[in-house]
Amino acid sequence: MQKFIAIGDVHADWDGLWGALRAASCVDMEGLPTPPVRMGRYQVILIGDLVHPKNLHEYARLTGLLDFDPRDHDHLFLAAREQVKQLERLKAYQEAAPHAVHIILGNHDDAVLNTSYVLGTTGGMVHVEFDPAHGGIHLPHHLSTWMQGFPREVRLAGVQFAHVSPMPAHTYYDDLFYADHSTKRWFRDSPEYVQMAGLAFGVYGHTQLEKGIYIHAEGGKRPDFAMIDALQSREYLELMLDANARTPVQSVRAVPF
Repeated sequence: MQKFIAIGDVHADWDGLWGALRAASCVDMEGLPTPPVRMGRYQVILIGDLVHPKNLHEYARLTGLLDFDPRDHDHLFLAAREQVKQLERLKAYQEAAPHAVHIILGNHDDAVLNTSYVLGTTGGMVHVEFDPAHGGIHLPHHLSTWMQGFPREVRLAGVQFAHVSPMPAHTYYDDLFYADHSTKRWFRDSPEYVQMAGLAFGVYGHTQLEKGIYIHAEGGKRPDFAMIDALQSREYLELMLDANARTPVQSVRAVPF
């Protein structure tokens, strides 16, 4: 039996990330994995999108500025610097237990590695702190190399962890991905995709929901997937998995912290 602690999109909410790991007994006072994580009894899954605060308020909080201006080169430098500090910390944490700490590649992470896509919000704000062509800086090479090694999914005993959905097309962040509105709606419009993929359970992020973690259970049946982009709601997902059991998923619940 293993416990999986799955944490939704980080988006530079480092206080939320480390708070969730502390609440789940996954990080010690030195910022390193606890014994259950080192032994593999606890498996930590970060569902992706480590970078890019979600809005101007979060950029201001990250940088300590009263009014963050994404057109100001100095402001972009501060945003990049603060994220780099925490990425270094997370890299050390993950490398201390690589068999038990898994980080999925999100589309925002991919956009830092492939700057041909400029991501932003419906309000017109753009995420360019790691884009030199738009006034930002390059992500340090050792961090970009680390990110390039992030998997696009993790699977065990019929359970899938992926950033967006069970659809293979949603694991590659290209022109088709950004033109496809189903990336944000599939879980409501076509929840049967999880069963069609032959999965016992799926865990996904990418789409923030107002009420926190959403656990889908069709018609009162056993839950079959969860949408966990809920770090801002201070929730993470706990999943108990017995890979040798006929029904591998023993329990699943949203945990507040």
